Amino acid sequence: MKSNLELPKYSIGVGDRFAHQAKAQLEACMQAEEDGLEVIPVWNKSNREHTIIGSAPASTRVAADSAAKALHWRKPYFCDADHIGLATVDRFLDPCDFFTIDVADFIGEPADQTAIDAFVSEHSELLGEVRIDGMDQPLVIQISFLKKIACKFLAAVQQASAIYQKIASHKGPGNFVTEVSMDETDSPQTPAELLIILAAAADKNIPLQTIAPKFSGRFNKGVDYVGDVSQFEREFSNDIAVIAHAVKHYGLPHNLKLSVHSGSDKFSIYPPIHRAIRKFDTGVHLKTAGTTWLEELIGLAEAGGEGLTLAKEIYEQAYAHRDELCAPYATVIDIDPAKLPDPKELAGWSYRQYIAALRHDPRSHAYNSSLRQLLHIAFKIAAKMGRRYLDLLELHEGVIARNVKENLYQRHIAPVFLGKNFLED
Repeated sequence: MKSNLELPKYSIGVGDRFAHQAKAQLEACMQAEEDGLEVIPVWNKSNREHTIIGSAPASTRVAADSAAKALHWRKPYFCDADHIGLATVDRFLDPCDFFTIDVADFIGEPADQTAIDAFVSEHSELLGEVRIDGMDQPLVIQISFLKKIACKFLAAVQQASAIYQKIASHKGPGNFVTEVSMDETDSPQTPAELLIILAAAADKNIPLQTIAPKFSGRFNKGVDYVGDVSQFEREFSNDIAVIAHAVKHYGLPHNLKLSVHSGSDKFSIYPPIHRAIRKFDTGVHLKTAGTTWLEELIGLAEAGGEGLTLAKEIYEQAYAHRDELCAPYATVIDIDPAKLPDPKELAGWSYRQYIAALRHDPRSHAYNSSLRQLLHIAFKIAAKMGRRYLDLLELHEGVIARNVKENLYQRHIAPVFLGKNFLED
């Protein structure tokens, strides 16, 4: 199963909610190139984010193309229609060349029994002991388990196929990168479940280049991983081994790799990810998003004056509307209201205090993860400010761009792809 447009080995999803930081993000990838490694940027933005901001997918393409042209970037880059479904894909068809097909809502919806029976009948190789290179123990799959997992995931794979076919009918097969996302669901997929999912995707001729499963632990927005790091490392390594097995046995694209969603700031699992991709000599796609918007706030605070005033005002409004802001993100945030500073107190902070509370530095006693998570989901407030916010981004482009580049390179690209841990500096 081939795809003409191929996503290179190492790639990073770079969210840019207000479409002002593409150059700074690309400069972070250029820094990686100077250090001897190709890391390809993928500008990702969801339909929900476009709706909140009041933007259109074409704006992401314009920003990415402009940055590539200005910085003479000759390597590939992509624009990702992030977390799209049949109802939302249309507006992304022309400007995007990477599609994250989100079918998490269809997990658990029973497929047609005839389809389940046919899948089980056609995949006798999945029964019994399935030995996977790189895994210490074989997978043991009983027929009852195979039927159960087929029932749980076949409808989701069928939906992914329908969305893929719609994209392919518009853009033509081979002219875009396909990712399937199953991370926004209740329970993590085991290696055995992932293998069954990949076999079903191959049956539907979905040319997967990345897949985003749900891992154990919590991947909250903009803060570190919460969970058993050793368990994550075992899962991640086993999933890589399963993918290699599926590529070999089911003819999926040779560059198929794991995608880690809500990957921003997951500092504790970056070393395990790096060890795994080095061990298996495979790629990974790390998807970041709101971390760039937070660097805009940090840059505005650092600029002082009206920039600091606006950064404080955004917090004040976020605090006042926190229930409304938190509701859509309830499953991916853990905010302790008792740890949120009173806006009247924060109004008296210096720019250094504001930045120290917001910047994700686990070594700092001033770092406040509850404040950071609240501001992470508060971009809607800045969007409502319109030109007032955007004008300040443009006025203070230099200091903001420096923060955006340093954050993306030092805290994300370097530890994941180069194995450099900024926490040890």
